[in-house]
Amino acid sequence: MTRYTGFPSRHIASRPIDVWRPPSDLADSTIRYPVIYMHDGQNLFDPALSFIGVDWGMDEAMMRLIHAGRQPGAIIVGIWNSPLRFQEYMPQKPLMASGGQRILNRFIEQAGGAPRSDGYLQFLVEELKPFIDAHYPTLPDPAHTLVMGSSMGGLISLYALIECPDVFGGAGCLSTHWPIGEETLVDGLGAALPPAGRHRLYFDYGAETLDAEYEPWQQRMDKWLRKAGYREGQDWLTRKFQGAEHSERAWRARVDLPLRFLVLQGRLNETMWKDNS
Repeated sequence: MTRYTGFPSRHIASRPIDVWRPPSDLADSTIRYPVIYMHDGQNLFDPALSFIGVDWGMDEAMMRLIHAGRQPGAIIVGIWNSPLRFQEYMPQKPLMASGGQRILNRFIEQAGGAPRSDGYLQFLVEELKPFIDAHYPTLPDPAHTLVMGSSMGGLISLYALIECPDVFGGAGCLSTHWPIGEETLVDGLGAALPPAGRHRLYFDYGAETLDAEYEPWQQRMDKWLRKAGYREGQDWLTRKFQGAEHSERAWRARVDLPLRFLVLQGRLNETMWKDNS
């Protein structure tokens, strides 16, 4: 893994960026890879850096994917968060639209400032992705450019796909923190979904701790997905995990499912998409 300790940006504060490459990359220079851009990057690979001392184990998860799918895997780009995490990850446009003032005011009071997610997306699209594509053997098209995160990272992943549908072809949204924006956020994002057929979306939630609040909001988003023509099991998955809490430990335990759905694009046995509720 390579760490860029202070990746510069004109749009957000500089921060560390971790890039993990599949082992086959070093042995075969002809292979090109999908790329997964992941938020809260310090929680992905090293338990000593992770929020609760448990990391997602993304390197191990990707190796399992490689062996299960008999294919080269994907490059993982871990973008560390900053002290402005809530502001950078909160979808901006739904709160700025008509009817969003109450939620916006509450968010500003809680987070200490207005959302800055549009600047964060500019960083991803205009600065980070061009750098990764220039320095690593990537497949740069939308079908092979994915974004993923949990909680607030789930929100910004969906927002990235909505705002930049010609850049990101898939988004993994684990334990998406819908309550922070209530129906204003869910409906604003749902109404802005790109046309079905060219994108893949994965959502999930647990049933314990903070995740216990998510089900009605996720069901509301699922209605928007159906209305937009997304086919469950093909274009989109939503899964509930009984007994799962809101933590890195829980996301580590189930990250294989979104990886397989997004990276392998449904090429494995469809029984793997069975409901976990």
